[in-house]
Amino acid sequence: MPELPEMETYKTLLSSLIIGKKITDVEIQREKSINVPVDRFTMQVANQSIKTITRRAKHLVFQLQDGSCLLLHLMLGGWMFFGKEEDKPDRTIQVKLSFGDQHLFFIGLRLGYLHLLSPEMVDEEFGKLGPEPIDPHFSIDAFQQLMQNRKGAIKTTLINQEVLAGIGNGYSDEILWHAEILPDKKINDLDNQQVTRLYNSMQFILQRGLKQGGYMENPLYKGDGKTGGYQFYVHAREGEECPRCRAPIVIEEISSRKTYFCQSCQH
Repeated sequence: MPELPEMETYKTLLSSLIIGKKITDVEIQREKSINVPVDRFTMQVANQSIKTITRRAKHLVFQLQDGSCLLLHLMLGGWMFFGKEEDKPDRTIQVKLSFGDQHLFFIGLRLGYLHLLSPEMVDEEFGKLGPEPIDPHFSIDAFQQLMQNRKGAIKTTLINQEVLAGIGNGYSDEILWHAEILPDKKINDLDNQQVTRLYNSMQFILQRGLKQGGYMENPLYKGDGKTGGYQFYVHAREGEECPRCRAPIVIEEISSRKTYFCQSCQH
C-alpha cells in the first residue's frame, strides 16, 4: 500500500505535470471507484483545471478551479501513470483524466477511490487523522506527549492513522528496525531513551523514503527516474540477512499485519 513517502512523491511530481492544466475529458471504467453517478462526476470535473495538489496522510487532494476536490486514496495495490495513450501500462484502467493528448491513468483501484467532494467534506474525512510525522512542528516533545498513557504494541500504534497519519505496514517495520525495537513491545514499556530513538528513526526513515522517491515499482511517467528508489531494510525480506547484524529476518503476524523484523538486534 502506498504510504506517506509514495504519496508525497506523487504529489510533487504531479504538481509539476498537471497544475494549471485543464481536464479535457473524463472516463470511468469502474463506477465503484467514484462516489457519485458517472454523469455527474464527468459533468462536474470535465473542463476544469487543477488548481492545487496537496497530501494528507495517505491521501491526495486535487483541488479544482470551482473549489471542489477530488480525494484520492490508492489503498492496496493502487497506482497512477501519466502519459500518452500509446505509453500506458497494459493494465485495467479504472479512471482516466485527460489533459489534451496526455492522460492521468488510475490503476488498481479495486479498493481505492477517487471521490468528488466539497472542501468541507474533505475536512470531515480528515477529522480523525493524527498529526503528520514529518510536519516541522511535530517535535520530539509532541511525540512524547502523544505516546503518553497509550497502551498496546508499538507496531499497532505506528500504523493507527488516528495516532499518526501516513505510516503503514512497510515503513513501520523499517522505523522499528532502525530504532532497534521489537514490533510487539508495549508502548508503556518504552523508556525515554527508546521513545527518543523511535522519534529519530521515524524522521530518518520517512525522510529517506521521500528523498529516494518511495518504494513504488511502477514509474509515474515514461522516463521517471525519481519514483521507486527506496529499498527496504527489512520489510518483505523474510529469510534475508539483517543489514545490521546478519541474522535472518523473520516474519510474524501482529494485529493481522505481516511484520518483518530482526530477533537478534531489535529488543
